[in-house]
Amino acid sequence: MTTFKELGVSTPIMKALEKMGFEESTPIQAETIPLAMQGNDVIGQAQTGTGKTAAFGIPMIEKIDPKERKIQGLIVAPTRELAVQVAEEINRLAKFKGVRALSIYGGQHMERQIRALKDGPHIVVATPGRLLDHMRRKTIRINMVQTAVLDEADEMLNMGFIDDIRDILKGIPEERQTLLFSATMPKEIRDIATNLMKSPKEIKVKAKEMTVENIDQYFIEIPEKFKFDTLNNHLDINAPELAIIFSRTKKRVDEITEGLQARGFRAEGTHGDLTQGKRTSVLSKFKSGRIDVLVATDVAARGLDISGVTHVYNFDIPQDPESYVHRIGRTGRAGKTGEAISFITPREIGHLKSIEKVTKSKMKRLMPPTNQDAQRGQQQVTVDKLTKTIEQKDLQAYHETANGLLQENDSITVIAAALKLLTKERRDTPVRISSVAPISVKGPNRSKDNNRRPNNKRHYSGQRGQGGRNQGGRNQGGRNRKGNYQKRRND
Repeated sequence: MTTFKELGVSTPIMKALEKMGFEESTPIQAETIPLAMQGNDVIGQAQTGTGKTAAFGIPMIEKIDPKERKIQGLIVAPTRELAVQVAEEINRLAKFKGVRALSIYGGQHMERQIRALKDGPHIVVATPGRLLDHMRRKTIRINMVQTAVLDEADEMLNMGFIDDIRDILKGIPEERQTLLFSATMPKEIRDIATNLMKSPKEIKVKAKEMTVENIDQYFIEIPEKFKFDTLNNHLDINAPELAIIFSRTKKRVDEITEGLQARGFRAEGTHGDLTQGKRTSVLSKFKSGRIDVLVATDVAARGLDISGVTHVYNFDIPQDPESYVHRIGRTGRAGKTGEAISFITPREIGHLKSIEKVTKSKMKRLMPPTNQDAQRGQQQVTVDKLTKTIEQKDLQAYHETANGLLQENDSITVIAAALKLLTKERRDTPVRISSVAPISVKGPNRSKDNNRRPNNKRHYSGQRGQGGRNQGGRNQGGRNRKGNYQKRRND
């Protein structure tokens, strides 16, 4: 695994990545960014959820002159949902560079888009049909585009946009850089690479499949602000022997660690900013059981091999499936079973589905535990300790005192007092965790039809969202009965 710093990313983008919670690159990013920053055309074969947007977005942003208020980067995406999502992520990456991206797609008022384009975005993320409409109207001028990206090219082929793609690329200056990303490489996409790209470098990233079978995988859908208390409750209920909590930023690792310590947990944190001596000391305490909970970033957990880890918590879901596999593989070792629990904000459900699809694994949904659940869980821990002590039968020296207690109190009251005395008292110390942006991707089962113009006719209704599928038509795009591609447009 490679850090973004090692890839030579500039300080403003590094600052944005840190704010977004990304320290380590995914495989597609590690391979694409250096090649693209050298000016190469690139063909990347990778699934959704592998971090493609940053892979092509970072090199594109690095090349742009923020003072030149012209379109210098163009990204073509198959659906409006993906166009919006990509533009949002580009804007987050470019926040400290002064570079701005705008999404353009069908179903939105043309006049509103024209006004937004006059405001001078540096990057346009567009669906093919609507982009061509603007090019023909000359409301989008692409004569200064330095970098063109085709995202999910096979999806655009399936949706009948292949001729549009060719027309768009032919309208961009020949000296441009072209980056093409596709999960599969059918002949039509390969032809584009051969005829409209310059000696492209090929990258093929296949996410690892789940290799560990002894792990029960769960997820809890929870808003960001409730994550910490939910984690607190879960730790109280499960009382893990050894647990690792993964977070995406060093700052959050420190905050989670301090919060857990304030709540009475034996926790320590580790990340790349700590000295090697401190990291070694923390791991030594964890291995020896002097602390129960280790809070870590992916970088700090690299190569971590500790037996006896019963629970892994993804406080923040990782940005790619391979990191997920790497994280949860810290438990369920040496034939033992383990649990992996991921906290997912509502906007990250699509990303969760992508991880499930690529890793060919399924996570079961858990309901967030309540404070009452946690209290009962802690009492159960005490009951288990008492039961274990009873089974050891070495209690003769305590019988006389116990009899004295029972002379003065009923047995239920005595046991309740013992439970109260031995149960860890819950501390509700206020804890504040700084927020990070959710990883938001389209779900694998999203609709592809809600932004198409029926029967290829211009359809400006003046209302948002019009131009959907014509329910009565038979040839709605995609392959017809003869297997030919019918054109579909994002008007």
